[in-house]
Amino acid sequence: MARKGKQDDPLAALLETAPKAKLVDLIVSVAASHPAVRRECLAYLNRHIVLSPNQKKQSEGEKLLALWAELAPDLDELDAYGGGDYDADSHVSSLLQEIAQALSRKKTPAAYRQQLLDNVLPYIESGNAGLDDNLYDVAYAACYTDDDWGALAEAFETMGEDWKLDHARRIYRKLGNREKYLELRQRKLDTGADYYDLADFHWKAGERQKAMEVAEEGLHRGKGRMDELRQFVAKRAKSAGNRERYLALQFDQAIDHLTCDKYKAFRKLCTAAEWKHYEAKILAQLANARDTEQLRIRMHRKEYEDAVAVLTRCRHPLYAWDSAYELQTARRLESRYPEAILKYYLSGLGNLKNNAPRKEYTRKAQVMKKVHHVLVDVLHDAPRWRDFAIKVKQNNIKRPAFQEEFAKAVPGWRALK
Repeated sequence: MARKGKQDDPLAALLETAPKAKLVDLIVSVAASHPAVRRECLAYLNRHIVLSPNQKKQSEGEKLLALWAELAPDLDELDAYGGGDYDADSHVSSLLQEIAQALSRKKTPAAYRQQLLDNVLPYIESGNAGLDDNLYDVAYAACYTDDDWGALAEAFETMGEDWKLDHARRIYRKLGNREKYLELRQRKLDTGADYYDLADFHWKAGERQKAMEVAEEGLHRGKGRMDELRQFVAKRAKSAGNRERYLALQFDQAIDHLTCDKYKAFRKLCTAAEWKHYEAKILAQLANARDTEQLRIRMHRKEYEDAVAVLTRCRHPLYAWDSAYELQTARRLESRYPEAILKYYLSGLGNLKNNAPRKEYTRKAQVMKKVHHVLVDVLHDAPRWRDFAIKVKQNNIKRPAFQEEFAKAVPGWRALK
């Protein structure tokens, strides 16, 4: 149906006859119960009438409060139930982002910013809506002055939980409030990152001896997240010419969740003599690394027998994207260790006697193609392939989907008899 023109709309005709005061009453009444309408009214007036600077600021503030009123019912529900469906979550998140972006333009009057902070802080304290990042973004964007930041830090501190205290402590440090920063920092010195934060604070304050005392204590007492602290001490050891201490710290860094990249980086740091001292030590830690990283390191060192041992103690992955490196390595090792790689590929076939969805038949067909390749192209044992393949085919003769997918992927499958 065609939309009526303004001149044909009975509502427009009635509005034309209404006194200004009545129109104002109407718009205010409708906008009061419909936040989206209120926001649209404010945007319309901003576009079509000339406002004084103060009116513009007031209008911007009112738009943000209208945005908040629009999202509040859904946010209440998310907070009450610990999250919600994707649409509600996405809707509230987008409106919170819009508020934060508007606040970040630094044009919102203090009274409106305070109102928004008063609105958002209870949800931050609850932490149950699943939108912490968005809520913190609004709170931070609402702070324009040091007094704003100080009040926010005090609010976080009052909440008492570790994460809120972390925010409070970072704000106090940013403001240069030494006493409050140190008070909160001393409450939580558990991880290496905690000790690094305190050591870095003292170092930047010119208290270098104190900084190193804290860092050394952290190296002995810190539990996890040690990277920044070790690098902090290592940098000072290197500057002081203490090569032995520097390498010892870099070694500890390398073996903490050892990876091939860490292995190579540490090897690059060492001279030939230094590597001779550390090589056995780092290899002794290899068993603690993830299988993929063990495999990478063994292949990097060209220790192929050890590499195939790592590879074959695991099953062929169900999804190629999940273990791309392992599959690439298997292909590289096919000619060196064909029987071991064949066993690895066979592990990917799983139980071939059970029914499965077509997509699982498709996956298994791709694995069977690898089995064919190793038996026929690498081992040159076509009879062995034929005997195995015929048995598999006969066992699944009543599964048309199985046969179709294997025929698509495996060379000569249809001709097998």
